[in-house]
Amino acid sequence: MTLAAVIQMTSGTDVQRNLDAAEVLLKQAAAQGAALAVLPENFVLMGRHEHDKFAIAESFGDGKIQSYLSAISRELNLWIVAGTMPIKVSNETRVAAASLVFNAQGECVARYDKMHLFDVDVSDAQGSYRESASMVHGQVPMCVDTPIGKLGMAICYDMRFPELFRLLVNQGAQVFAIPAAFTMPTGRVHWEVLLRARAIENLSYVMASAQTGLHENGRETWGHSMIISPWGEILNSRSEAPGVVITDINLQNQAAIRQRFPVLSQRRL
Repeated sequence: MTLAAVIQMTSGTDVQRNLDAAEVLLKQAAAQGAALAVLPENFVLMGRHEHDKFAIAESFGDGKIQSYLSAISRELNLWIVAGTMPIKVSNETRVAAASLVFNAQGECVARYDKMHLFDVDVSDAQGSYRESASMVHGQVPMCVDTPIGKLGMAICYDMRFPELFRLLVNQGAQVFAIPAAFTMPTGRVHWEVLLRARAIENLSYVMASAQTGLHENGRETWGHSMIISPWGEILNSRSEAPGVVITDINLQNQAAIRQRFPVLSQRRL
């Protein structure tokens, strides 16, 4: 049995407070036997303004946040998919929304930069989102070998682009990690539907780690972190409030599903 966890948080404007909250939940996941845990998007900062992220942006491979992630993964003997954090980009005033993967020895073994940026209008208190004003589009899809299987990486708005997930499956992905900070209006109608669709059409596990509740900046996020089976079943979930969602990732069961229902080998296009 290989257990994996998704972490649900209500991150705020204080980086250290957010890191402390993440540590408590990561320790809970490790104590329950998780081999890998996924933190939500913006786990380290939900700023009052988009430009707040510039003040905490780090160079890749160096900085307080990355040092913390390395130390806690090593202390807990836990693989961590570190939601997103701002990483500096050469010759750019904007930053990358980067999801870093740390192994149980504290080494950063993968980095994925959010490819699809949330430039939309939504009927919530904020009304309009333009991530591309402060973030750079990622360019490279990422799969990484982990104790729970080959992990395909995506972030929040990416889940609306099924071609990314099909590409990750072509690269061998068995599990998708999707840290997110979904808005309340879109989450209510689209969150579960999109996540289950990505699981079903790719016969893959989906680990969706979310922000939840009302944040200091006035933004309200949907929550409902969940882990979904390759058959589209919700194996475990948490509706609201910070906490840990944990379940077994059974790759033998997944292989059996893919064998008896060979949709991935029957594609015509």
